[in-house]
Amino acid sequence: MLPPDLSSQVALVTGGAHRLGKVLALALAGAGANVAIHYHSSGQAASETLQEIRNLGVDAVAIQGDLSRSEDAERVVAATAEHFGRLDILVNSAAIMEQTLLGKITPEAWRRIMGINLKGPLFCAQAAAKIMLAQSSGNIVQIADSSGFPGQERYLLHFLSKEGVKALTRLLAQALAPDVRVNAIAPGPVLVPTTMSAKRREEIAKSMPLGHFGRPENVADALLFVLADDYMTGEVIVVDGGMRL
Repeated sequence: MLPPDLSSQVALVTGGAHRLGKVLALALAGAGANVAIHYHSSGQAASETLQEIRNLGVDAVAIQGDLSRSEDAERVVAATAEHFGRLDILVNSAAIMEQTLLGKITPEAWRRIMGINLKGPLFCAQAAAKIMLAQSSGNIVQIADSSGFPGQERYLLHFLSKEGVKALTRLLAQALAPDVRVNAIAPGPVLVPTTMSAKRREEIAKSMPLGHFGRPENVADALLFVLADDYMTGEVIVVDGGMRL
C-alpha cells in the first residue's frame, strides 16, 4: 500500500515534542500534513521539533497543556482547529510510564497516570470528534501498548491505563462511525524507559521471537498504514516483534 497523501490535512499529535510522538509528527509532516504538536513541560524540545517539521515544507504549531486536565485537553484541540481552520487527524501519543508496584500504589499515582494516559485521550478525542463530525470526516489514532511486555506487572497502572485506551478505541469507533475512524497501535519495545539498564534491555530482546527491539519508525509506518486504509476502524494494530506470543 502506498503512503497516504496528507497534503490537505491537519494533524494534532499529543506528546509530539520528543521520543515516539516526535517521530509520528515528522512522519505525518513527511506525508504532507500540517501538524500541531502538543507538549506539557518539554518546551525546548517542542521548539526544536517545530523547526524540523517546518523544514519539511508544512505549517506547524506547538501548543502547551496538561492533558490530565480536561479543560487543557479541550483547549489544545480547539487551538489546533483555530490555527489551521480544521482538524483531520488526532494522534493520542502523550503518556507516562512509571513503576507502580501492587501494594505501593497511591491515589496520587492513580490520578497522575490515569489522568495523562487515559483521561487525556478521552477528552482530546471527545473534543476532536465534534470538529470531525461537523466535517463529516476524520481519523483518531490511539497509541496503546503491547500486552506482552516482560515485567509489565511492575508498571501496573501504565498497562491498566493502556488496556483502557484499547477499550476506548473500540467504543469510539462504534460511536463515531461512519464519518470518523478510530484505531489504535500497540507498540512493543521501540523506546523503553530511560531508567532501564542495558542488561535488562538485552534480556528482553533475547526473549522476543524476532530477537531485537523495534524502532519508532516501525510505529510511524503503522500509523501511515492505518490512515491509508479507509476500511479499518476499531482495530488495535500490534507492532511488537512477536513479543505478545
